[in-house]
Amino acid sequence: MKDTSEQFQQSRGEMELLLNKARDKIMEAEDVTIFTHTDCDGITAGGILSSILDRLEIDHSVNFVEINEVEELNTDTDLTIISDLGAGQDISQLCRSSSNSTIILDHHPPIRKLGTQYKGDLVEINPNYYGLDGSYTISGGGLSYLLAKTMHYYDYSWMGILSAVGDMQNSMTGRLRGLNTEILNDGVEVGCVNYINDLLLYGRNTRPLFVALSYFGDIHIPLTNNRNECIHFLESLDIPVKNDMGTVRCLCDLSMDEKSRLFHELLKMMTREVPDRYIKYIPKLISGQSYEFTFEKEYTPYRDASEYSTVINACGRNGRHELGMEVIKGNRDKISSQLDVLVKSHKRYLAQSMSRIQEDNSVEFLDNLQYFYGEGIKPSVVGTVAGMLLSSYDWQRPIMGYTHIDGDEPGFKVSLRCSKLLGYEGIHFGNLVRDVASKCGGSGGGHSVACGAYIPEDNIDEFIHLLNNSINFNF
Repeated sequence: MKDTSEQFQQSRGEMELLLNKARDKIMEAEDVTIFTHTDCDGITAGGILSSILDRLEIDHSVNFVEINEVEELNTDTDLTIISDLGAGQDISQLCRSSSNSTIILDHHPPIRKLGTQYKGDLVEINPNYYGLDGSYTISGGGLSYLLAKTMHYYDYSWMGILSAVGDMQNSMTGRLRGLNTEILNDGVEVGCVNYINDLLLYGRNTRPLFVALSYFGDIHIPLTNNRNECIHFLESLDIPVKNDMGTVRCLCDLSMDEKSRLFHELLKMMTREVPDRYIKYIPKLISGQSYEFTFEKEYTPYRDASEYSTVINACGRNGRHELGMEVIKGNRDKISSQLDVLVKSHKRYLAQSMSRIQEDNSVEFLDNLQYFYGEGIKPSVVGTVAGMLLSSYDWQRPIMGYTHIDGDEPGFKVSLRCSKLLGYEGIHFGNLVRDVASKCGGSGGGHSVACGAYIPEDNIDEFIHLLNNSINFNF
């Protein structure tokens, strides 16, 4: 029986054969159509593929699509590339002509057997075919980078890291794993990526430290949403809030000794707030690997992978996918003013939406679930709002938000968020939501601690009831 390392290398080798075949298809193409997903991973994947074709001087277009649109897609170019989706959808319409070729670069569970043939040639590359879990081993953008790597475009490796972080592939362990480590090593080797063990405070380069602390964690602690308390806390640890020049300090300004003191005090504080069975997980909530792009300026949101992914997500969630792709492709100077306006507007909208939910006491409580109807909240951000609300309510229960969506079949977009501590106990809410949604005539899925669903308009009450009971069963 082969050991895990040998199995991994064999899987990587088999994927390389398909990646080389995909590369050859691209080299032979005169024009290419790219379809990619609308989130950070999909936008970044589109950016990598477009950058490849730019270098090769191949005519192409990039189209951003939702999962439910895939089965109706159509092109008249001789090559179609689908990134960060396609694995779970019927793509027979795209492969209907013998003159067309299709490449799928997806990390979601596939519905086809490896080697499925159509009239048109299909090259489908997916880690799940080789026993590699696509939820953490590599992202859609990561697969696009591995394709770029076959052409020796190692300088795109940072985009693969951005995709993985944007897809939360480091969320449960605090570090990247699987094929993502190959991409990370490439980035470090060419000098475009660096990583350090650090505190997991969001806003390493842009948020004042006391502000970052006030938002820290998905469990409620005395510092939560209390900036004055955070300032006193830092002062008690002899960690200056400002430097000698009077400038407010960010996490990236702290010495290792200051970070060590902060880690140990946060560990003590959080340990007091959780039941004993969760204590062993607390260190993973506080520290992990942080990834930064060495070619970006310090004190900007582009230096840190997590902050950069927020910018790209802001573009995606406001329907400006092409703006996000242009940022990734290095055309930021031309669109900087548009980008600044969009990001500020996005942050303001999130803050206002969260405040409205709290002021209206919209959060309802069941035995195992807390939820709110986000009336008027855009479907693309209801999950973000749910995540922002989590630390203000009961972290031991997942929080679910839902909002109305119009269309041919009106319904509700549902998003669920929960503390990582619940995920560490082995509860996979993405699988749970998918199963419950299917019983209610809908569809869903996602990560263990962040997931969503689409539920028919008349079935939302049934969905909430079944989900609450299903969580009780899984506990």
